[in-house]
Amino acid sequence: MHRHRELCERSVDPLEIAAGLEAHGLTDRTAARYRHRDVFSLAEELYARAPGAGRHAACRPPRPGPGPHTGARAGWTLLALLPGAACLATAGALRGTEGLLGGEARFAVTAVGALLVFLGLRLCLRGGPLRARDGIGAVTPYVCSLLAYAVYGDDLLAQVISGGPDGHWTAAPAPLLGLALAVAPAAWCAHLFAVRAHHRLAGSHVLADFGAGVRPLLLGILALFLCALAALLFLADLGYGGGGTLVAPAALGVLLFLARLLAVHGFPEPAATGLAAACAVEVAAPFLVLAGRLPGLDLLARPVGAVVAAAGTGGVPALACGTAALGLLIHASVTLPRASAHAAA
Repeated sequence: MHRHRELCERSVDPLEIAAGLEAHGLTDRTAARYRHRDVFSLAEELYARAPGAGRHAACRPPRPGPGPHTGARAGWTLLALLPGAACLATAGALRGTEGLLGGEARFAVTAVGALLVFLGLRLCLRGGPLRARDGIGAVTPYVCSLLAYAVYGDDLLAQVISGGPDGHWTAAPAPLLGLALAVAPAAWCAHLFAVRAHHRLAGSHVLADFGAGVRPLLLGILALFLCALAALLFLADLGYGGGGTLVAPAALGVLLFLARLLAVHGFPEPAATGLAAACAVEVAAPFLVLAGRLPGLDLLARPVGAVVAAAGTGGVPALACGTAALGLLIHASVTLPRASAHAAA
């Protein structure tokens, strides 16, 4: 009680103490030394014995749970639809004015559309289930680079391998449209994960049982998001004539979802690391091919050439984003089952 006096005095319920103890490294085995079967039981005694515990509950406004009322859900749902709506409107404007506007006018329409998508995404990430506790503005360059590669990267890499680059890079807007539309399913999946985990946390009495229940929940939510993402990417690709690969943009979507989910629950550093790793691999690929043209350095281009020969130019972003997403998934399966990751989310 003396060591964790401040935690006990500012807590409004035993659950908050249990989450704080776990965040400080206490386990059920540690609680057994204090003659308690688990951390939850120890937290209940600390809450009962601490003189100041619970005194802030009356003066604090009611703490909203992860499941907000219908009006709040409708609000952040509409915000989550903004990026997809802006991207869809831009694509429709470009398709409808094809052959009518010149290159500069079409570039202006694209720039305005990109700005609207960015503003819609910023509004979406400022509230609702995708709002992170700590600001992670440092990852913005990584995200922009990954999205830019999804649009232009395949053609750039193909030109570099064939001896270029020469001329303009052909854009592939279908992945960007699908990813923008997937922001709404991502928000709802994050919301469902927070609600289910919070309910399980409130009804748990052993940390191990809580962790064992959250891990399959995480995998189920990820599978649900992947199904929605694949459907939206397929429809977006169909709108542009079909024939595009879905593996690389799907891997990118899963990577962005896991990174945001970790940031929402208080782990922005591993999220930034995963995004930076995928970005570094994608940026390095064309430079390795260019460096391989120098005498005696052809060995540098062989890994990229092997990936392209096996899976096409889309194999590079698929490998980069897929590997980074797998790393974040492993990290999430360890950190998100902790009670401290959900008590304040």
